[in-house]
Amino acid sequence: MKIKTIEDLKKIKEEAQQKTALREGVGDYKLVVYMGTCGIAAGARGVMSAILEEISKRELKNIIVTQAGCIGLCDREPLVGVEKRDGEKILYGNLTPEKARQIVASHLVNGQIIGDWVVSAQQ
Repeated sequence: MKIKTIEDLKKIKEEAQQKTALREGVGDYKLVVYMGTCGIAAGARGVMSAILEEISKRELKNIIVTQAGCIGLCDREPLVGVEKRDGEKILYGNLTPEKARQIVASHLVNGQIIGDWVVSAQQ
C-alpha cells in the first residue's frame, strides 16, 4: 500500500495494533501454540496461522495468542494450550489447521471442549 495521506498511515498503525493485541495484554482466553522444533516439523506453523485467521475472521476480542517451545510431548505435536482466565487449562494435541479452526469455533466461541483431542486438562 502506498502511503499518500496521514489517514493511510493511521490505518496501517491501527492494523498493526490489532495484530499486536492478539499476542499481548489480558484476555478471556490465552492460546499457546507450542512451536519447538518438533512442533514446527509436525505442522505448528499451519496451526498458528489457522488460529489467527479464524480469530480475525470471527472478529473475536479478548483472546491472546502466543507461542512457546517444546514441552516434551513430541509424539502429540502440534499442541495448543487453551487457558481460561478463571484458571482452566486444556491441552489439545495431534492438531491440524482444520482442527485448530474447530477449536476456535467450539471452545472459544461456544465453550465446548473437544474431548477427543484433549491431551490434558486442569481445572
